[in-house]
Amino acid sequence: MRSVAVFGGTGFLGRAVVGRLVAAGIMARVAVRHPEPIKLSDGTAQAEHVSSVYADIADERSVGRALEGCNAAVNVVGLYVERGTDTFRTVHELGAMHVARQSARAGVKSLVHMSGIGADLNSQSSYVRSRARGELLVSEAFPAATILRPSVLFGPEDKFLNTLITIVRRSPVLVLFGAGNTRLQPLYVGDVAQAVMRVVTTPSLQGKVFELGGPQIYRYRDLIKLVLKETDRSRILVPLPFFAWHALARLLMLLPDPPLTTDVVTLMRRDNVVGEGVPTFADLDLAPTSLKAVLSVMLGSRS
Repeated sequence: MRSVAVFGGTGFLGRAVVGRLVAAGIMARVAVRHPEPIKLSDGTAQAEHVSSVYADIADERSVGRALEGCNAAVNVVGLYVERGTDTFRTVHELGAMHVARQSARAGVKSLVHMSGIGADLNSQSSYVRSRARGELLVSEAFPAATILRPSVLFGPEDKFLNTLITIVRRSPVLVLFGAGNTRLQPLYVGDVAQAVMRVVTTPSLQGKVFELGGPQIYRYRDLIKLVLKETDRSRILVPLPFFAWHALARLLMLLPDPPLTTDVVTLMRRDNVVGEGVPTFADLDLAPTSLKAVLSVMLGSRS
């Protein structure tokens, strides 16, 4: 493996993927709408091992140009809030299809497509439905594509644990989604990057679907309690019915940059854990990192 195009390589997950590839001596071509010099925080990158090129996954020609000369492609472009022409359909479905179709035409040996646990064509969430349709379109255009479905991601620059830490420190009352019983399997972003690395360098893993979760499953309530314990805080936990969350989300979606959407509320109604009988980290010969270990490091850096 000499060169890998990473679509969405400047995002939270994308940076981790690029850093892992570069650390292994693989050329990483970061394909994004706004190319800029790439800065990797772990200090492993050599300037000659990473480059940035223009590509908009809505523009199939630009995708094709970004793939020229690459051995593999990784698509980690994701969208959580629809804005203007950036919709779930244009990003998760059509954009994913463009990357897969152009990867096939470019003759790349490996394509990794990032989806998510719970992708379901019959979901009430338009976000989840678009993820499922995207998987189908990718597999149709590039049958040997490997699909990774991670659970909720955490890491030093995430919007998950960092948001919980901020709320725990500032608010005397913490409002739960429902009774707080939704089960999550939080996953360290670096472990997903390692999984991508394993897939693009191992031909026998191509064409499979892997569900990736951390080593422990938490109820949402217990996850908050863990953050409270690690930050030495005591707070009141207040359950709030999901219908109330939906009403609040509809109001917040009137804002230009809503902090909560109805799709997020719908996602929180359903457990987000690895399914039974599906390939996972063990099939990649990898062991995921515990949330508690990373949380301690994050809290130390913020103190």
